[in-house]
Amino acid sequence: MTRISEEDRNILEQAIYLPMVLTVLDRDFAVVEKSPFKLKRPYLELIEETMKIIQSELAGVKKYMKHNGMKVERIKTDDAFTMYLFLYRGYEEHHNYFNPRLRNRVEDLLRHYLYQRFLNTGTQESKKA
Repeated sequence: MTRISEEDRNILEQAIYLPMVLTVLDRDFAVVEKSPFKLKRPYLELIEETMKIIQSELAGVKKYMKHNGMKVERIKTDDAFTMYLFLYRGYEEHHNYFNPRLRNRVEDLLRHYLYQRFLNTGTQESKKA
């Protein structure tokens, strides 16, 4: 049984997922930069600004983790699973994540940061009016 609250587990998982999203965006930035797009600057700016927001959120996650005695380390990876060690207020827990689940969650986050967050903002602004 886990000693980690759901809120803190979500924070620990953000420490796993956000660096993965940044890696994907960094690779995509390089691809767009070398692509034959006629006007690539808007795409590059979108990726850069998205990366800045994710880096800011990741900094907040790391600060929270440090303040609350939390750490995440990847232990091993095979074809199907990746195992992480969660250090939580003096306790150690091992958690296995199914690799397709990791990929799908990173894809969901990428979708959120690239465009869904703008849709949510527009919906909230129209409710205020």
